[in-house]
Amino acid sequence: MGNAKSSAMSKEILEDLKLNTKFSEDELSQWYENFKKQCPSGRITPEEFKKIYERFFPDSDAAAYAQHVFRSFDTNDDGTLDFKEYIIALHMTSTGKTERKLEWAFSLFDVDKNGYITKSEVAEICQAIFKLIPKEEQENLPADENTPEKRADKLWSFFDKKDNERLAEGEFIQGILDNEGAIHLIQYEPQK
Repeated sequence: MGNAKSSAMSKEILEDLKLNTKFSEDELSQWYENFKKQCPSGRITPEEFKKIYERFFPDSDAAAYAQHVFRSFDTNDDGTLDFKEYIIALHMTSTGKTERKLEWAFSLFDVDKNGYITKSEVAEICQAIFKLIPKEEQENLPADENTPEKRADKLWSFFDKKDNERLAEGEFIQGILDNEGAIHLIQYEPQK
């Protein structure tokens, strides 16, 4: 009875995840079992991740956004997501505090991972987010948000930066927190 199953999560990872997320041991164990069933290798590839996203956004083109989200979650840059990266990402995007979610959003927008965001990176992510929005919803967007370029311009304007300047993480977070209309520009939530 003392032998742990070889497929069981290590105690170190379990303790680390319990400390760094709000998930219970039971929740983590259940998710680990499901993760191992879905990903027997113990890793999610970018292709598998894209398929997961396509299921969440069946009426949209989720490929570009999924690629950026995957990059932001792949904290060790090995080209795959292990269970720990997956759970930390899940925590940050679903149950984390607003500031933690904004830290993640910064990593999403920091396409080249240099610690700064440029207007061209904002435009690239806005393009990917816009592809998630079904055509019928795009038609109902305000005039200053109804194209990816307009969304990027509007978002960039909240940071009081010139087009060729860079934005640090703290400036990004503060800019979003200080501007009530900014949060919806950095994400897409399907209408119910």
